[in-house]
Amino acid sequence: QVQLVESGGGLVQAGDSLRLSCAASGRTFGYYSMGWFRQAPGREREFVAAITWSGGSTDYADSVKGRFTISRDNAKNTVYLQMNSLKPEDTAVYYCAVPRSGDLTVFRLPRIDYWGQGTQVTVSS
Repeated sequence: QVQLVESGGGLVQAGDSLRLSCAASGRTFGYYSMGWFRQAPGREREFVAAITWSGGSTDYADSVKGRFTISRDNAKNTVYLQMNSLKPEDTAVYYCAVPRSGDLTVFRLPRIDYWGQGTQVTVSS
């Protein structure tokens, strides 16, 4: 079992930056790929970014590519999402996600086994 707790959300203006964190506990953190999804009001949850357990490979949704960066610190059992040049359309609840197995492609299916409780990001224009 893996427990995930997100933090770092808030209210910012367009063009600002935020860094989200997701702290994991439970089973060995370092062997899981991890990722982020988001869900805006009235919309389906969508994939944002993912990173392998080694940190050597990443994947991003086209809508955030070049603006968001995912990283992880296995010593701290934490994955991060650095969000720059935020836009109003980035407004959503952001969720940390972990699959029990598979490579980064499972985030596109999606096939996720563990979810965090979510953190709200609101970007004003």
